[in-house]
Amino acid sequence: MRRSGGGRRGSGNYSNPCLTMHQPWASLLVYGIKRIEGRSWAAPIRGCLWIHAASKVPEEDTIKAMEDFYREIYAANGITDIKFPEHYPVSRLLGCVDVVGCVRCDELASWEAVPEGVRLEGQTDFCWLCEQPKKLLVPFQMRGYQRVYNLEKKIYEAAVRGLVSVEGPMPVKFPLPDPQDPFSLKPGSISEEFSENEASGVEKSESLSAAIAGARAAATQFNKKD
Repeated sequence: MRRSGGGRRGSGNYSNPCLTMHQPWASLLVYGIKRIEGRSWAAPIRGCLWIHAASKVPEEDTIKAMEDFYREIYAANGITDIKFPEHYPVSRLLGCVDVVGCVRCDELASWEAVPEGVRLEGQTDFCWLCEQPKKLLVPFQMRGYQRVYNLEKKIYEAAVRGLVSVEGPMPVKFPLPDPQDPFSLKPGSISEEFSENEASGVEKSESLSAAIAGARAAATQFNKKD
């Protein structure tokens, strides 16, 4: 496996953790539109996570499907003015977010402490909860790696000086079960707040259901590589 410089992977010994994501999901996260990063595995880190865009140029149909998805889920909270990125650059370090927790999809869907739109974002086994997005004024060209890896020190030192905070359409603050424990918001940590009979109360309109189906179809092309 590629491990040169920033490519080192481990079981939690991360100095400047980075995640390579396909577009348009990478930019949507850094722009604060996407607040949940879905994975088939639980988040191994808390705190700052750098976001790198993979080399695959996104298809227009994929971009449209994901933008339609976010228009619909924000509409669940009455928000209709969403400024999507003008461009979705590839092979670039884009910025960072704070990962504050990780819960299962069924937990997120039933978690009434967060807005309906956020609950609708969870479409995978594990949902990484992201806050405080920041983007680079000038994205850095670099290669990416699989799963979470350490950003090279020289890249980090240059990038951290070029960050600007981003105000998403509806920033969310995820409540920690134990504010003194940054890892307290983990799979199973909020399941006691609701019973199995308390399913998500978000009613799905026809357009929302279609948008969710489109988003799932767009992500399917990458599922085997997640």
